[in-house]
Amino acid sequence: MRLNKYLASCGVCSRREADTLIAAGRVKINGMIAETGAAVHPESEEGADVVTLDGRPVEPQQKVMIALYKPVGVVSGTSRRDRAVPVTELVEGHGRLFPVGRLDKDSEGLMLLTNMGDLSERIAKAGDRHEKEYEVTTARPATDGFLNRFAKGVYITLEREKGGTGKAAVTENTVTYRYLTKPAKVKRLSDNSFSVILTEGKNRQIRRMCEELGNRVVKLKRIRIVNIGLGDLTPGKWRRLTDEEIKELEKQL
Repeated sequence: MRLNKYLASCGVCSRREADTLIAAGRVKINGMIAETGAAVHPESEEGADVVTLDGRPVEPQQKVMIALYKPVGVVSGTSRRDRAVPVTELVEGHGRLFPVGRLDKDSEGLMLLTNMGDLSERIAKAGDRHEKEYEVTTARPATDGFLNRFAKGVYITLEREKGGTGKAAVTENTVTYRYLTKPAKVKRLSDNSFSVILTEGKNRQIRRMCEELGNRVVKLKRIRIVNIGLGDLTPGKWRRLTDEEIKELEKQL
């Protein structure tokens, strides 16, 4: 197994972060400083390789994936920003967990957290292919015309770094551009609410789409990611996924 994948599978960090640690000389295999691209043998007839990070052994751990109902006001990151509570503080006691994807501070609903850095990256890379389902409440009635236009795709304004394709905050180093969202599955729930299934996740996409169509989101709740549903979880509560759910998630990815 490649060393960066091994570190990610042990919940130390993502593969990209692992490459940085290896390049910095902080990772050793059997007492020797590891090189980028090195392989590690966790199991071998001659004995498993011993991997250390900053002198501390790195060993496989029990796989953990958690479904959490993120409340409004909690941020999706792992550190406090602008005094906001990070989502990882709601599930302490499971070691280092990685939030899978984003859900903005003003939105609520399902988030997945895992210590499987490799699986987290796979879900992130499949972000424009797997389904995510939301319930949306708007300030004004969601007319049939509004829902039809929403379902077909809407041009929204996004930002990206100059010379690149990544998203970033608006600064002197970013430019804005118009983006046509992919078709979505939409179903009316009431005069002012509807459910929508997206297969992409641009920054504040649903809010931007509603604004482009002359409406405003007053409540946004995510209720499903791929095969994992929010179920009867309430804000701030969480549950561990079953082995069957994780296997099905990996299969669909």
